[in-house]
Amino acid sequence: MKRRMGIRLGWAVLAGAGADLAGLGLIAAAAWLITRAAEQPPLTALSVAIVATRAFATGKGVLRYAERLTGHDVALRAQAGTRERLYESLIAPQRPRHGGADLLSRMVDDTEAVQDLLVRCLLPAAAAALTALAAVVIGVIVLPVAALALVAGLAVAGVVLPAVTATAAHRGSARIAPARAALAGRVADLVHGSADLAAYGAGGHALAEAQEADTALAALERRQARVHALALAGGMLTQGVTVAAIVLLAQGAGVGSVAMAVLALTALVSFEPVLPLAAAGERMAGITAALRRLKDVRAASPAVTEPPSPAPVPSAPLTVEVKDLVVRHPGTRGRPAVDGVSLTLSPGRRVALVGPSGAGKSTLLAALMRLAEPESGDVRVNGTDIRELASDDVRTLMTGLTQDPYIFQTTLRDNLRLAGPEADEAGLTRAVREARLEHWVERTGWDTELGEDGRTVSGGQLQRLALARALLYDPPVLLLDEPAEALDEATADGLMADLLDATHDRTTLLVTHRLRGLERVDEIIVLEEGRVIQRGHHDRLVAEPGYYRDLWESEVLTRR
Repeated sequence: MKRRMGIRLGWAVLAGAGADLAGLGLIAAAAWLITRAAEQPPLTALSVAIVATRAFATGKGVLRYAERLTGHDVALRAQAGTRERLYESLIAPQRPRHGGADLLSRMVDDTEAVQDLLVRCLLPAAAAALTALAAVVIGVIVLPVAALALVAGLAVAGVVLPAVTATAAHRGSARIAPARAALAGRVADLVHGSADLAAYGAGGHALAEAQEADTALAALERRQARVHALALAGGMLTQGVTVAAIVLLAQGAGVGSVAMAVLALTALVSFEPVLPLAAAGERMAGITAALRRLKDVRAASPAVTEPPSPAPVPSAPLTVEVKDLVVRHPGTRGRPAVDGVSLTLSPGRRVALVGPSGAGKSTLLAALMRLAEPESGDVRVNGTDIRELASDDVRTLMTGLTQDPYIFQTTLRDNLRLAGPEADEAGLTRAVREARLEHWVERTGWDTELGEDGRTVSGGQLQRLALARALLYDPPVLLLDEPAEALDEATADGLMADLLDATHDRTTLLVTHRLRGLERVDEIIVLEEGRVIQRGHHDRLVAEPGYYRDLWESEVLTRR
């Protein structure tokens, strides 16, 4: 693949250089033809120049088209490859380092830097170098001293000015990309959080912050625009001074009018591919900053370490043994999120995790799904440590309803089919019925398109849709994180009852704040600050003093 890209890039460089050389040849031949024709020589003396002018004119158009076609093909392929590699680096669960808007900015804006690097920097530089060399050769043939002046002018326009603009733009370019990401984040907050902002009267404050971010970005971009304008003006000034110097040198050397016209117009045209290099130098600073940001994303360490040689996937029925598990959130000190938890999920066994928010329940589920790396202890499936398995294989064995389910902007049917692409209508209907969504589906229809990130559904509908997806997937070990969250009391009670019916004889680990119905599970484990403070059956936990009984009595009182 890289070899084919290199070949295409080489053809693009040759086509671009050929187009610029054809343009140079066209001007040189036309200058010679016009000035020589003014001397009224025989027509045969002009025939070669006439044919050359036509050939150069035709060749320039054809080669320019070939350069655009080949060069943009290479650039777009390189950009697509960069985005593909960026997507691949994000597939593996990572420790969160960038916000969604920042990632989107890197995915869209920064990956375009690869295209600009080829189309606006490398290809023009290669073509300009070959064209400048040809112009200098013509100058040496006609008048060597004029060639020296041309070399000096081309060096200033093609080397000095790009270096100066790149240096001047470096600091601003390094700040523009983060400023653009900050503005994207503010706009995303305004769009996606408009309802919440309006409810709390914070819309004006959020809008002011977005305007402030826009003002900061505009100031940086104006500074870059000034650098760009000065670079363009400097290049045109250098071009004019160089051509004037060559004309004066030619007059001083007493060359004829034909040679003088060829020298002057050749020098003038030789700057055409060189002048954009000053802007390329300014753009190169931004490209370098963008590539660093992309490298930063790709270099992010994964949340878990993959084994070099994954062990075979255990076959059902599965027994999951968690022993003295300790999980600490990255970058935190003090008490671990999960501290020495042990439990066993034998085939068909149902265990409920109960505890206050922040007790480590969701973190424990994340460790079971290989979304978090344990600090110590182990999790074994049929005797195999899950760290010896590929993380994707672990999630085929243990998964379900996570804490932050995502709904895609597509139909209800397609959102469900993510968990079961081959599921038939009966399977889809059963899943939504078990999640208590059948009445909503009957009203809206299977082909109703849901908004981005579930914006067109309520929190309860989103939660139940994610639950239906988990039930449709039907993993050997079902993990459920707060399935009744965001529901009213009656619906939550009914859902929990249906869910406990649906998980009968199914290996299940249930995280919940609701205690009603938990007398039907095999074991209840109470977590607080990451540690197990109580465990046992519902009847025993209700009979003994502690967190569980207090929560149960509170729940009973609120139902009266």
